[in-house]
Amino acid sequence: MVSLTDFQRIGMGLVGFGLFFILFGMLLYFDSVLLAFGNILFLSGLVFIIGFRRTFTFFFQRPKLKGTSFFLGGVLIVLMRWPLLGMLLEAYGFITLFRSFFPVAFGFLGTLGNIPLLSKVSRRWAWFSRMDVKLVVCSPWVI
Repeated sequence: MVSLTDFQRIGMGLVGFGLFFILFGMLLYFDSVLLAFGNILFLSGLVFIIGFRRTFTFFFQRPKLKGTSFFLGGVLIVLMRWPLLGMLLEAYGFITLFRSFFPVAFGFLGTLGNIPLLSKVSRRWAWFSRMDVKLVVCSPWVI
C-alpha cells in the first residue's frame, strides 16, 4: 500500500475538488467562475501532490511546451471569462501533455477486471500504440 504524506493528501483533496468544480461548471453551461475556481484548485493540488519543482519540470520540458502553452493559455482564457474557448484550448493542451500516459492508463484499466467495454478499449488502444498508427487523409485524386 502506498503511504501518502499530509501534503499529498491535501493535494488529492484539492485535485478532487478541482475536478468536481470543472465538471459542475461544464454542467452549468460553462460557468466561468466555477471553471476558473476548478482550474486553480486542480493546478494547486497537482503542486501539492508532486511538488513545485517536479510540476515545473513536467510542464516546461522542451517536447511538452506546446501542450503546456495551450493548457495554461486555456486556463488564462477561462480566467478572462471566455469559458468555451478556454476549455477547448485546455482540452487540447491536456491531450497533448498526457498523450504518452494514455496507453499506460488504458492498459491498467484493462487489467482491473473483466469489464467488457474497458477490456475492448484497452486492447484497441494497445494495438494502436503498438502499431504506431498515424491517420492520413488521402484524396481520391492522388495516386
